Amino acid sequence: MLLIAKRLDSVEPSPTLAITARANALKAEGKDVVGFGAGEPDFDTPDHIKKAAQKAMESGKTKYTPTSGTVSLKDAIIEKFQKDNGLKYDRKNIIVGVGGKQVIYNFFLATLNPGDEVIIPAPYWVSYADIIRLAEGVPVIVHTKPENNFQITPEQLEKAITPRTKVFLINSPSNPTGAAYSKKDLSALSDIILKHQIMILTDDIYEKIIYDGFEFSNPAMFSNELKERTFVINGVSKAYSMTGWRIGYGAGHPDIIKNMDTIQGQSTSNATSIAQYAAEEALRGDQTCVSDMLKAFTDRRNKIVAALRAIPGIQCNMPQGAFYVFPYLDEVYSLPGFQKLIQGNESASKSKIFCDHLLEKYDVAAVPGIAFGDDHAIRLSYALSQETIDKGVQRISKMIQELK
Repeated sequence: MLLIAKRLDSVEPSPTLAITARANALKAEGKDVVGFGAGEPDFDTPDHIKKAAQKAMESGKTKYTPTSGTVSLKDAIIEKFQKDNGLKYDRKNIIVGVGGKQVIYNFFLATLNPGDEVIIPAPYWVSYADIIRLAEGVPVIVHTKPENNFQITPEQLEKAITPRTKVFLINSPSNPTGAAYSKKDLSALSDIILKHQIMILTDDIYEKIIYDGFEFSNPAMFSNELKERTFVINGVSKAYSMTGWRIGYGAGHPDIIKNMDTIQGQSTSNATSIAQYAAEEALRGDQTCVSDMLKAFTDRRNKIVAALRAIPGIQCNMPQGAFYVFPYLDEVYSLPGFQKLIQGNESASKSKIFCDHLLEKYDVAAVPGIAFGDDHAIRLSYALSQETIDKGVQRISKMIQELK
């Protein structure tokens, strides 16, 4: 008899990974699929970072490291926080994990007791809610609107707080919307945090992918009191195109770090030694690769937003960061052809039906907005060549035209 833990009853496989796998399977069959699903830069890892990994291997740095990360990488992370954010941390405040996802997971395992609530603004990254459920916490979803730049308001945050609230989770710039919180926005939210004495988890993984001179901030940068209540998540995957290297890191209260270290010591132990030395070079080395990638993303962002806005029925905000757009499809859902698609299945996810039809009939893979807690939209990654983006958007336009 197969026995499955009940904790998995409320957890779904990652939809973004599922969409990418499905698109890759169709490509293997010879279909010309445009894959907008992947959440990773399409650029190669910069050569100076790869050379650092090669040097580490040749130097014999292929053994176990301390569970929470090498001293030299922790020091590079400390330098990064001081230089980029004006934040002072010691080694006891830093942990390195197997990607940012593991650091988030270990944070919630280390902080949540059964029934503790975590407030998450929607749309949200697909894994947040399921990670919280696995840690026996309760995700409290607060829906935001495109006209508010997909940002939770102070009034919404205060209304969502209960005696069981333990953490407020913020992701800026955001996956999937690309929206980012300004200093003014964060200041207003921080007042609520201090009033109710809850913690903040800030996921800053897209910190360096910001546009139009936007100035990045996180709550820890506002005051020492807020810093004590803030746990910062970051990593090298997005800014340095190192997704497969699996290096994320966190900074926060030493008691939380200590417990996360214990959890990690009983699961993966240290992140790959070679990848840690590569990450150290990423943080300390030449940063031209970041600005070069940002130039390409800026151009792609401008073009994909313009192309989507030119399609009747699509509403698309201009992202302030990351490399995703989150176009709203409410008008498309009302088209006669789409109404036929959902006939007899009106209660099903509209964004999933849209994406299924888009992939099956038009060879375009996109992620349904329902995966991010918002069924009004779909997510498209523009971490693709401009030629591929153009081809995919043309196919989306054709599908919508044929739904009329």
